[in-house]
Amino acid sequence: MTDSDKVITLEKAVKRFISDGCHISFGGFTVNRQPMAAVYEMIRQGLKNLHVYMHSGGQALDILIGAGCIKAVEIAYGANGRFAPTCVRFRQAVESGKLLVEDYSNYQMTLRFMAGAMGVPFLPVKSGMGTDIEKRWGFDSEMRRSDPRLPDRKLIVQNNPFSEQEPESVVLVPAIHPDVTVIHAQQADRQGTVRIRGLTFADVEQARASRSVIVTCEELVETEVLRAEPDRNQIPFFTIAAVVHVPYGAHPTACYHYYDYDAQHLNRYRRLALNDRRFSDYLDEYVFSMDNHEAYLKKIGDEVLGRIRAVPPYGYTPGLKRG
Repeated sequence: MTDSDKVITLEKAVKRFISDGCHISFGGFTVNRQPMAAVYEMIRQGLKNLHVYMHSGGQALDILIGAGCIKAVEIAYGANGRFAPTCVRFRQAVESGKLLVEDYSNYQMTLRFMAGAMGVPFLPVKSGMGTDIEKRWGFDSEMRRSDPRLPDRKLIVQNNPFSEQEPESVVLVPAIHPDVTVIHAQQADRQGTVRIRGLTFADVEQARASRSVIVTCEELVETEVLRAEPDRNQIPFFTIAAVVHVPYGAHPTACYHYYDYDAQHLNRYRRLALNDRRFSDYLDEYVFSMDNHEAYLKKIGDEVLGRIRAVPPYGYTPGLKRG
């Protein structure tokens, strides 16, 4: 891999940039553009004690928690939309005390990534005031002292220093600097320039805040394709450490303009995830027994992949049974 060619295999990307105890963030939003192929490879490689940051986590978060890969999470919420208003394994892990969680509002998490991207230690916000977000902390002082990557405090509420005559409180939220961020995008070139179609969520801020970024993509395109319309590219090549070409790399979640979410699969997952044994069987069937992403797609089958393929010009699948 050279500076002008960052394309490597998924197995090598995970092994090279992600390790036990890593502070890692994932792009996407609930059942949209979750980097599932990368997540399955992480589980296969047996990664443990991950400290995860997500804006609004979904399937990627839930299956990593269920597989025992995650120690702590900083997040706004974890849900799979209508399929699981709160992610099943996420909820079970929190209720049983097996997972440390520090929660922020959606806006607070976005600003935390933005602060990291800007290179400032914090940003002020009004969001969350008057709620238990400012009162309930998930990490104790001992945990914060033991890991220099964690801020000394969850947040700080203080008066606006520029308005002493009329005191006005603001919330200061700390910057996030992940060791690595993993995102799934529609297109990328071999240098690492990334084009996301549709909503970007917090992916751009996450990528810019991170020390290393792995991008998995639906299409590996020539640089000239992206340069022809540079205003449509969101993430520059110099922020990307590795590019991995994985069509349907977000399945069973959706990737706008390429395919919709797999409703039948997500419904089945929810049912199985409620039971430890059945969830273990799910991991065996869809993760551990698969040598790679190609084997996973073969397991899913062309009929299913064809059924969820997006229809131009909508970018999704009209008439898809979503119950």
